Amino acid sequence: MSQFTLTVNGKAHSVNVDPETPLLWILRDTLGLTGTKFGCGRGLCGACTILLDGEATRSCMTPVEYAVEMEITTIEGLSVDSKHSLQLAWIEEEVPQCGYCQSGQIMTAAALMKEKSHPTDEDINVAMRMNLCRCGTYQRIRRAIHKAAQVM
Repeated sequence: MSQFTLTVNGKAHSVNVDPETPLLWILRDTLGLTGTKFGCGRGLCGACTILLDGEATRSCMTPVEYAVEMEITTIEGLSVDSKHSLQLAWIEEEVPQCGYCQSGQIMTAAALMKEKSHPTDEDINVAMRMNLCRCGTYQRIRRAIHKAAQVM
């Protein structure tokens, strides 16, 4: 076990864990931030996506020791009042069905929009290609990203 200080959603947290512990479990089990979901555990589905220094990252595959001295942003930290343009667009476009993958989808879209404020369909397809939605809401996700880009 080792002591680590993580900056999560702007706040410092000290954790005493094995250095190889996936960041997902620190966020969910230690810090109680359950918006980040466990999907496949292999970095393939995107449900666990968070931002590390602004880049979309699979938290199920990221050891806690890697995230030290980085800014970790979860869906809970995307907006203080849940009114980030992506969150509002997701609601307006009625994107979620089951909702399980949606926090990972939104976090991936947030990283995309940080890089490209007005992404094209192709930009969206490339950025979102590794985020799976079993309900098939991909068209609504694309519309929501375009809507959020108009607001920003």
